[in-house]
Amino acid sequence: MARKGELIVGLDIGTTKVCAVVAEPTEEGTLDIIGVGCSPSYGLRKGMVVNVEETINSIKKAIEEAEMMAGCEIHSVYTGIAGNHIQSINSQGVIALKHREVTKKDVDRVIETARMVSLPPERQVIHVLPQEFIVDDQTGIRDPRGMAGVRLETKVHIITASVAAVQTLIRCIQKAGLDVIEVVLQPLAASEAVLTDEEKALGVGLMDLGGGTTDITTFSEHSISHSAILGVGGTNITNDIAFGLRIPISEAEKIKLKYGLASSSLLEGNEEIEIRNVGDKKTRRISRSVLVQIIEPRVEEILGLVDHEFIKNGLKDSLAAGVVITGGSSLLPGLVEMAEQIFGLPVRIGYTRDIGGLSDVIRNPMYATAVGLVKYGFKLQGGAEQYVSRRKRGAWERFIDNIKAWFKEAF
Repeated sequence: MARKGELIVGLDIGTTKVCAVVAEPTEEGTLDIIGVGCSPSYGLRKGMVVNVEETINSIKKAIEEAEMMAGCEIHSVYTGIAGNHIQSINSQGVIALKHREVTKKDVDRVIETARMVSLPPERQVIHVLPQEFIVDDQTGIRDPRGMAGVRLETKVHIITASVAAVQTLIRCIQKAGLDVIEVVLQPLAASEAVLTDEEKALGVGLMDLGGGTTDITTFSEHSISHSAILGVGGTNITNDIAFGLRIPISEAEKIKLKYGLASSSLLEGNEEIEIRNVGDKKTRRISRSVLVQIIEPRVEEILGLVDHEFIKNGLKDSLAAGVVITGGSSLLPGLVEMAEQIFGLPVRIGYTRDIGGLSDVIRNPMYATAVGLVKYGFKLQGGAEQYVSRRKRGAWERFIDNIKAWFKEAF
């Protein structure tokens, strides 16, 4: 088992589920998933906590399951955040270079200058993401350290959140007995799990179709260019089915997963399905086409809202790599084909990638955010290079300790 300090835990608290993923860095500087826990979520609506006690209970269940699978105790987590309260703005900063060469302190200083935007007291900054650096007149620089110049500029993407929403989320996690290392925007975390460097360089849109929200993030030239969160998701589809067929929400969710189709063009024959009425155990049979006629308009609406977001912000031409759809609702048959028609771009499903251990268990879009959180945390801690370096130092220190112990016993 890895030492306690070496484990990285991602906690994805969503509208329909809470997922905990435990990762262990390997000798090679990669990550192995060693534990996964999932629990139904009852305390959130559209990505925001509305019932503290139910949220705490869901967190505890997911963490206990992950601990049991991983054979460890979890003390701290990286957690994701979403919801309609998330907003983003672009900003710029500029400083004069004191030593005519860009240092890490200069980079930190210019980013701090860019983040000095006026915000209402009820909002806080959760991310300041550099888009590019400019040294004198040279643009498009990703890492300016070591470059010569007299002036350093940066363009950044700032993501803000409601102070109350962030504090409520953190308190729920703390009351579940955990420390929060960092709060991360959920679509930013998901991008770490499902997007390739080539896609981020060419320009790509990520659509995270969750239960309560649909999260949108776009990348261009390796940097985030836009982010938005829409207050519709898979739960809306489930609610439509429950209302349209007059069945319980739980039954509607099962039917959606088993028989749901995004498009009526995928229907074959005159298939019938069995559904259970509200309030009794009696069942009745309906045509599957009736179910699809309920689902199809809602899927078109969600995809249309995403397309409108792309068009409104002038992003369509920059998405050369197309759109990647991930999240728990992304596996609805026919979704990719409908998205390609509406977006006019290539579309694929985003599965978790570049991860070891229980990769077969978490190779599902529903785990994208949780896996992305552990990858984000690993990168924040220095990534593969720092980890291998620490392990080498640790091995050398253990070797010296063994030599000292041998001399002590011998003499």
